[in-house]
Formats: sequence, C-alpha cells, structure tokens
Amino acid sequence: MTKKFNVEIKSEIGELEAVILHTPGREVENMTPQNAERALYSDILNLPVAQKEYAQFKAVLDKHTKTFQVKDLLIGVLNNDRVKENLIDEIFRSENVDENKDYMLSLSNEELARQLIEGVVMKKDNLTKYFSKERYSLPPLHNFFFTRDASISIFNEVLIGRMASKVRDRESKIMQAVFDYHPNFNTKTINSIQEPCFNEKINIEGGDVLIARDDILIIGTGSRTSYQGIDFIIEKFKRTKQPMHIIVQELPHTPESFIHLDMVFTFIDKDMCMVYEPLILKPNKYHIVHIYIDNGKIVINQETNIIEALKKLGMSLKPVLCGGTKDLWVQEREQWHSGANFLALAPGKIIGYGRNIYTIDELNKNGFEVIKARNIMNDKIDLKKINKYVVTIEGSELSRGGGGARCMTMPVRRKPVNWE
Repeated sequence: MTKKFNVEIKSEIGELEAVILHTPGREVENMTPQNAERALYSDILNLPVAQKEYAQFKAVLDKHTKTFQVKDLLIGVLNNDRVKENLIDEIFRSENVDENKDYMLSLSNEELARQLIEGVVMKKDNLTKYFSKERYSLPPLHNFFFTRDASISIFNEVLIGRMASKVRDRESKIMQAVFDYHPNFNTKTINSIQEPCFNEKINIEGGDVLIARDDILIIGTGSRTSYQGIDFIIEKFKRTKQPMHIIVQELPHTPESFIHLDMVFTFIDKDMCMVYEPLILKPNKYHIVHIYIDNGKIVINQETNIIEALKKLGMSLKPVLCGGTKDLWVQEREQWHSGANFLALAPGKIIGYGRNIYTIDELNKNGFEVIKARNIMNDKIDLKKINKYVVTIEGSELSRGGGGARCMTMPVRRKPVNWE
C-alpha cells in the first residue's frame, strides 16, 4: 500500500522527513551557447561533473530523509490516462505547441515523462518546421533540478509557483499534477492562475518564500517574485482566522546571483541564520517591510532589516556572514556561488557547497563541525552522533547553474520545532 505523506512545513529548520529532488539529466546540456541565455543560464554545465556532485548531495539526503524524484512522480501521475491527456493539452496550449498529440499519447509513460523533461525533438515534417532554427517543439526544462521554485509547501498546502520566465511554466504544471493526483501526497494546491483575482503581473517562485515559524513568512521581491505575487499570498491569509506576519525584503534585479531571497538569507538553526551582509545588514536602498494580517485587516510598517523585524516577533537570530567577516570582495564572490544558500536537515544540521571556503570557515567558528559529503557516502561518519554540523558537497559545476542546496530541494514534510 502506498504511504501518503501529509504536506506539513511550518519552518525552514524542522527535521526533514520528505523532500522532492530532480537529478539533473540531458535537459541540462540540451542547449547551445546561442539559447543558453533564454534558458536562464550564462553558460552550459558539464553534465557528468554536475551529476557527480549531485550524487553526493542526494546520497546525504537519502541517509537522512525520504526522497522522491520528479521523474518517478511524473510517471506515476501519467498512469492516469485522463490526467495524462489533460496535462498534455494544458502544456500544448500554454506553450503554443504544434506537435502530434496522438504521438505523445502513444509513448510509454516512462518515455513521455523523459521527453516532457528533456525536450521533445521537433519533427521536420512541414516547410515551417524544416526551416525552423529550433531543435525542439517542446524545449528541455533546463532548470528543473532547482525543484524549490515551481511548487512551495506552506504549512499543509502547496502553492504552485507562477514563474517569472515562461521557459519554466511546464515545471509548475508538472508539479501541480503531482500534488493533485499522485497517491503519495495528501494536500491542497493553490494556483494563482486558477483564481478569479489573477492578473498577469503575479509572479511567485519558491526561492523567495521562507517559513520562519508557523505564523511568520519571509518573502523576497525582485526579478522573480513580484509585489502582486506577494499581494496574492496576503489575500489568501486575509481569509483565514490565524494572525500572520509577512516580512518582505526587496532584492536587487541585478546581478543574477540575487534572483531569490534564499541567495542572501537562509535559516541554519533555531537561533542562527546565514546572511549576505551588504544586503541584509548594511544600510542600503532596498526596503524591508512587516505586514501584519489579522481578521482580514492588514497593517504595513517599515523595518530596519530582517533580523530586527524577527527579533520584535520573538525570534532572536545570530547572523553568520557569507564569505566571512574580513573582505567585501570575498563576500561578493562567495555569494555569487550560492554561499548563503544552505538547506537545513534539522536545527543546526545543514548542507551546502564546500567551494565557499570562507563561509564554511565562518560556520566552523560558530560551532558547526565541517563534514565532507563523500565521508558520509563511504559510511565513515554517522551524522546521528554529531550534534551540529555542515555537510559540504563539491559544487564547482552545480553552482554555475545559479543555485545551491536549498534551491535543489522541495521539502514536503518537516517535524515540528521545539522552540523552547
């Protein structure tokens, strides 16, 4: 009998019980230098190296929690013929695809899932297609290994991301089908495009949404998540009886390393967070506001920074500085390579890129034992015997995709945190 997981995420640090991953495959390298920018890449990753690094990441997670693979979940969903046909119809309509639907339906579920992720090669069966410069009628999902963005677990529901770039729309459609129809999950999905209040300016991506506590969200707004996207979330909470706090951090639209809030701020313990100091702590032009929602009413006030705003709400956090404390250039360089982007496996137990040596050293100075992922893979270290640690994975290639450990995970369930 299939075990159902009730979606429940009430913090960023509760012990991780279930998570969705997508091991990068051919879709990552199914591009050319000419279309890499359209795919939201500045370069083409070396897939064998990226997969080797990802294997370290997955191996650590497999030893700690239940992991699901997007492709396996998609195959499970495609077993339902009605869902399969509706999903193909929706994808074709959204992406304005001129492809033979009967051909797609004739594929095995495994092959269909592969092509929906890795791309459907265009059949040059008419003159328009023959002279088309495109290789794919359905382009590859180059960014899907960053599973954080297309669907967002908020408490016991899943908010479907409305991606800022249309090249990622299919990711959201696949993830909604998974949560709506796969027997492994029990939840309700919320999708802005299916709501009467929808407008085209709504964009929401999971890298911008952090759950501090069961009554506090922190949301970034910049190039990927719009003000209108946050307003959509506010409207949802206005309909509930539970008072809610939403702290909003404005982000620069450039450079590209600032695409999401979790590239400059992540939770790493009950009383610690990782921050990119120049944006989060130093005075600058980017606003931070506190939105309080209670019984349908909202109050918005300006704040000094995220740390101060959380302190007023009873969460005192010590900031650990991405790139260390001594050199702004080092901070900038390590933030560029996802040095502030950590995934918490449990309070005080985190995983991130080992290449950011000054950040890792700063964590060590703050009590985190540094453990190489390969030592866990080889069973040389038992994580259960260590109270506080940072697992380091090699990330020279993965980081070039523009994200870190938090970006590459979509948590489904975490244990409650004892905040005492």
